[in-house]
Amino acid sequence: MPAVRPTADHGGQEGAAVPPRPPGVDTIERSWRSPLRGPWLTAVYGTALLVALPLVIITGLLDYAAYGPQFDQAFPTDVGWLRLPAFDWPTRPSWLFRVTQGLHVTLGIVLIPVVLGKLWSVLPKLFDWPPVRSLAQALERLTLLLLVGGILFQIATGLLNIQYSYVYGFDFYTAHYFGAWIFTGAFVAHVVIKFPRLVTALRSRPFGAQLRTARAATRPEPPDPDGLVATEPGPATVSRRGAVGLVGGGALLLAVLTIGQSLDGPLRRTALLLPRGRQPGPGPNGFPVNRTVAAAGVRPEQTGAGWRLTLRGGGRTVTLDRSALLAMAQHTAALPISCVEGWSTRQTWTGVRLRDLAARAGVPDPASARVSSLEQAGLFRTAVLASNQVLDPDALLALRVNGVDLSPDHGYPARVIVPALPGVHCTKWVAEIDFQGRADG
Repeated sequence: MPAVRPTADHGGQEGAAVPPRPPGVDTIERSWRSPLRGPWLTAVYGTALLVALPLVIITGLLDYAAYGPQFDQAFPTDVGWLRLPAFDWPTRPSWLFRVTQGLHVTLGIVLIPVVLGKLWSVLPKLFDWPPVRSLAQALERLTLLLLVGGILFQIATGLLNIQYSYVYGFDFYTAHYFGAWIFTGAFVAHVVIKFPRLVTALRSRPFGAQLRTARAATRPEPPDPDGLVATEPGPATVSRRGAVGLVGGGALLLAVLTIGQSLDGPLRRTALLLPRGRQPGPGPNGFPVNRTVAAAGVRPEQTGAGWRLTLRGGGRTVTLDRSALLAMAQHTAALPISCVEGWSTRQTWTGVRLRDLAARAGVPDPASARVSSLEQAGLFRTAVLASNQVLDPDALLALRVNGVDLSPDHGYPARVIVPALPGVHCTKWVAEIDFQGRADG
């Protein structure tokens, strides 16, 4: 029978018998010598995450809802009991999706230094021995495993997605959606378990006093029940002010390198993480393109003089060429277009109102509209618009942008643009719109 020895390890009872420690654990434990580690610094990083992560979670779920899960066009489509309540994504304010998606992506990137700082502050806990002392601690460590693994998975896949790098070999949308729910459950459980200790730790040391303490005066905290404080602390190489400043400065730097992708103007040049480039080109059509005409496989002869738009609904079929569309009442609106990868831009679009096209098709009060593209392949060659999206006065079949014809990459001869709608559903190279009346379901 293996020998056991008494221990007074953190959280245990003096004299309790535990299995022998594996070779090297004592050496590893003694190597964590930073006097900065302790409940206070961990609580500071934890508080920042506690405030910001709910915003990332909520905006992520709102973005999923914006893709229209009620029309089975949000990915993944089959999510079982994790399916969100069905509702029509609003068109007002017109910048709604721009804010939710931009905040979700930007804040997710900005929090990376905070996550790494928090992981550094609790790193010794990975080598805690014995790993489990009770059922309660086992549950706590399980939530911690799901929490750490979940947030690292979400960050890694999210970063690869915004750079259009799908090296992991599985569907990003499915993995990110279910990963988000796993992380959210672990996050809530971890907050419930640790919140009292977080409050106690924050109250143990005045924040301002810690930020005024120089490196030479930095001392370790008293031993704590969680074993975060080093057993043999060495001299400080940086103050707690420096540690907080390093993480905060890293977050600020990432914000500067990211936020321009959600804004127009000079800040776009600072967005070094912008997937489609900071300077997409000159002229009125010089704004980001997510999918080019070449990538979509749309040929010039399909968009030339022989192009026709087919309208269906109300028991009739109407065919219009571009000249007929230009002869209809034109409407101009300044609207943003936003991509799931985080970039967005506001441009001025001109074209025919979708509600006028619905009336032309004999469906003045449509329940929905299915828009089909000339693109023959791809997940988003069709998009379904809800009634409120079709009837919004600024919802357009755009023919021009910023006073000139659409370029082929931006959807010539015609594309959809709807306030607050995800860019992927603002279908380009439109070939057909099928309006469904209320009685059609």
